[in-house]
Amino acid sequence: MSISPALGVCYYPEHWPEEWWEKDAARMAEVGIKYVRIGEFAWSRMEPTPGDIKLAWMIRSMDVLGKHGHKVIVGTPTATPPRWMVDKHPDMLAVDANGNRKGFGSRRHYDFSHLPFREESARITQILADALSDHPALGGWQTDNEYGCHGTTYSYSPAALDGFRKWLASRYGSIESLNEAWGNVFWSMEYNSFDQIELPNLLITDPNPIHALDFRRYSSDQVAAFNKAQYDILKAKRPDLPVIHNFMSRYTEFDHYDVAETLDVASWDSYPIGHLAVSDEPDDIKRQYMRQGDPDNAAFHHDLYRTVGHGRWWIMEQQPGPVNWAKFNPDPLPGMARLWAWEAFAHGAEVVSYFRWRQAPFAQEQMHAGLLRPDSEPAPAYEEALQVAQELKQSGIDGQVEKARVAIVFDYDSEWAWQVQPQADGFKHGAHVRDIYAAFRKHGIDIDILSPKTKSFAGYDVVAIPALFAWTDELREAVASFEGYLLLGPRTGSKTKNFSIPARLGPDLSPNLLDAKVMRVDSIPSYVSIPVKGGGTTRLWREKVETRGEVVMEDNEGVPVLISQGKIFYLTASGDRALMQRIADYLIAEADLPVLSLPAGVRTRSRGGFRVYVNYSASPATLNAAADESGYVIGGAEIPAAGVTVARLAKVG
Repeated sequence: MSISPALGVCYYPEHWPEEWWEKDAARMAEVGIKYVRIGEFAWSRMEPTPGDIKLAWMIRSMDVLGKHGHKVIVGTPTATPPRWMVDKHPDMLAVDANGNRKGFGSRRHYDFSHLPFREESARITQILADALSDHPALGGWQTDNEYGCHGTTYSYSPAALDGFRKWLASRYGSIESLNEAWGNVFWSMEYNSFDQIELPNLLITDPNPIHALDFRRYSSDQVAAFNKAQYDILKAKRPDLPVIHNFMSRYTEFDHYDVAETLDVASWDSYPIGHLAVSDEPDDIKRQYMRQGDPDNAAFHHDLYRTVGHGRWWIMEQQPGPVNWAKFNPDPLPGMARLWAWEAFAHGAEVVSYFRWRQAPFAQEQMHAGLLRPDSEPAPAYEEALQVAQELKQSGIDGQVEKARVAIVFDYDSEWAWQVQPQADGFKHGAHVRDIYAAFRKHGIDIDILSPKTKSFAGYDVVAIPALFAWTDELREAVASFEGYLLLGPRTGSKTKNFSIPARLGPDLSPNLLDAKVMRVDSIPSYVSIPVKGGGTTRLWREKVETRGEVVMEDNEGVPVLISQGKIFYLTASGDRALMQRIADYLIAEADLPVLSLPAGVRTRSRGGFRVYVNYSASPATLNAAADESGYVIGGAEIPAAGVTVARLAKVG
């Protein structure tokens, strides 16, 4: 089930005098806002003291919002437990890797492994479900808020230690099996019982990599269990309403696919300028897109969360102006709040919800812009949101995004593995995924993101599996039956799931698929690069491979960079953007994929019978009309800086 594209906003009735609510709700309706999220930080107002439940104010706010036609998304308030909760459960506070217990005074001050707090969270969730489920304005639920934000997935507490030991006992069955799987004969690390195992912190040097990886897996499972406890309560009360969580950009401390097994809709919080500012992108990219955000980062996360949400996804928080949490917080280019919304809708978003309605004049986020200024006058994004709402009606855009012809596998286990054992400082699974994503996207090619549990690649022309830690049974099955073009590497299949080198070495495929073995790895400092014949360079990582395959590209030292065997290609090195573009271009030509000629900075995505163009450049651009388009419904061939053009696709047949 899906809904027609709509706008939303995040609102905090507890922050404002009650006499303001009516006018706020009326103005939201004038803008064209349909969904309003409330409640996710309001536990101290819902329950000022233990057991003293006060929800009348919340019901009145929902009455007002519903009166003006809004559907309300109610957030469970578990990201901000009140002070009395910490007094009641002082050991619920997380412990960092240095052994320091975190404190009260901001947010996310809880430990996922602390079972009494999980019970408290289920209790307040049940109270909200019982009190609000029948309200006519209720449109859905949000669980918690931004799981793991501020580095809060991992805790090194007594609760985590106890939970980790039980998790290991369940996973391995016997201590002998764990010792064998972990290779604990090395350095005399063998255990006699699970109770001897400690957490992988405060050690003399690096922990056993599988010890560190299993702790990440355990911690991820605690996030999933925490979410499931709330989901089960909310769905039991109103099975017809969606349960949503708002994930984040470039945040990989837990497996989002697993958490979303108990969600109906995945959403994420899109702050393109803030995310670029705190990213590790090169300074020239940060300078060029300082007021727009990375032109491929938001789109990548749109496609990722479409998969995480099994086809259904929202933006729960969309940046409307300067944020407050980066070292520097530039003002967006005029038009970007409109562009970001349109780009999300092009990738299949059901709702784009701006954060927030009114800028708060107090506390930690007072420098974070809203649709209104603190004096309630419109901020620039107010008019842009109004324009988007009008254009959605004008264009008639609707429907699902169609299956793309190119897909890329993104894997959280691989993110954790290369954090545990980077071997080359800066080597990251996500960076490889985003690099190949951007290279295909510059040609106007639509892309799907796949999970490592994908069993079939049927219907795709090209699939990329970059920097995969260890093969899953599902991916092996998908590779064996795939008839399209497959790009692997680097480092793909170089480990087993227990973090050891496989017997036949990486990339660990049968010779009939790819007769290649990684014989030696050469990791090089970031200030060194090796030119590749024909263009581009390798950096950070290169492998010396023994192969009977064809050498498609090699570097100036004669080391193969891209090898092939039939339709399977193996990239042996990490490279710069120029090399990744060459490889994408090569595969596009091999697969005979149709491409678009896009001006620099312009990106596009198709949805239903429409193609949406967005201009991330600070300068205007001219579009080249595509043969499959029948005219423009928004904008035209001349697309201004931060502009949007929507073309109608010609009907086939």
